[in-house]
Amino acid sequence: MRNDKIFEESKLYMPGGVNSPVRAFKDVPLNPPVIKKGRGAYIYDEDGNEYIDFVCSWGPMILGHCDEDVVNAIKYTSENAISFGATTEIELELSKYICTTLENIEMIRMVNSGTEATMSAVKLARGYTKRNKIIKFAGCYHGHFDDFLVEAGSGVMTEGIPGSAGVPKDSIKNTIIAEYNNLEDVKNIFKKYGSDIAAIIVEPVAGNMGVIPGKIDFLKGLRKLCDEYKSLLIFDEVMSGFRVAYKGAQSLYGIKPDITTMAKIMGGGLPCGAYGGRKDIMEKLSPLGPVYQAGTMSGNPIVMAAGLATLKKLNENSEYYVNFEKLGKKLEQGIRQISEDKSISMVINRCGAMFSIFFTSDSEVKNYKDARKCDTTIFAKFFQHMLEQGIYIAPSQFEAIFLNVKHTEEHIDKFLQAVNTFEAFI
Repeated sequence: MRNDKIFEESKLYMPGGVNSPVRAFKDVPLNPPVIKKGRGAYIYDEDGNEYIDFVCSWGPMILGHCDEDVVNAIKYTSENAISFGATTEIELELSKYICTTLENIEMIRMVNSGTEATMSAVKLARGYTKRNKIIKFAGCYHGHFDDFLVEAGSGVMTEGIPGSAGVPKDSIKNTIIAEYNNLEDVKNIFKKYGSDIAAIIVEPVAGNMGVIPGKIDFLKGLRKLCDEYKSLLIFDEVMSGFRVAYKGAQSLYGIKPDITTMAKIMGGGLPCGAYGGRKDIMEKLSPLGPVYQAGTMSGNPIVMAAGLATLKKLNENSEYYVNFEKLGKKLEQGIRQISEDKSISMVINRCGAMFSIFFTSDSEVKNYKDARKCDTTIFAKFFQHMLEQGIYIAPSQFEAIFLNVKHTEEHIDKFLQAVNTFEAFI
């Protein structure tokens, strides 16, 4: 069955033909390629088209598609275990590995997605502090939990939805929105509500309004405010964790959050998430403490095995991150040079192996307001052009582009060649 036929039939059984909105390519607009298989840096659709993949399953395929070690771990484990809903040694192994290789994680709780990790982290922060309010930042997307769907990024921006239908006002009454990279804004919020702020939740490297790294003074200022007001600092490293560095963005900035949320990469491409941090905080979770959170499928043995194989490989091969920086820098500089040569207005933001191209006349994109100024019409043309050139990037101006360890300089050259021929579309 071919791409278009599969997609059209999918619309009969799945809303919009998809199980996650951004896959519908609504903002591009095109019918999406239906992906059949992936190997290394490449994916292939049902029509037999080959693409160099810079989406990487929205980040987790950092080792490339069907990495041999990850596949072998899945195969080996699945011969004896698929699911028990019971304690297994492999969940201990992955938990111990994360706690011993990441300085800021003393205890960890496994869950099944990034959304589950962030919503659970906020509940834990509220239970620990006995406070109600949280601060999140406009454009930061922390999953589809009701409390977060206010000025969220990613698919909400793409769809042009200010929040989401089905979210009662009472669900968001304790969510305070601040401007990303604006410390003064956060200070003013604390002056007004500080005694009832349980936590700040922030992406240290935002990836859902496009890639926007947090400024060092901004992030350090958040840490200081949380210390001053006895609130907790939650770093949402669902996207940046194990990607911008093995130990995440917090290791690049030298900042210790109280709670860290993780997902994507830590499951080796399978559904997985986790949140962890200081022992005294984590021990507030049931069955030790009063904060209840549970998950029948959490710590699934196949997922744990895939995650352990992935993290060990990343941790034991530091050259991966050196190469990410080398290739990322080449790509960034190459795009900048093309934009200057052709007088195309662009801003390129990058942190390690994740980056974004913003079509804007502004000199920088540092927050949600800046991102919203981008020309999505030009991006749609750019996306279509890149896809026709065999380069698969995210179908939204507000999503990240990712590198994996199978990308080579040849792949970067092909990306730049495709960008260089984009002039006719403007």
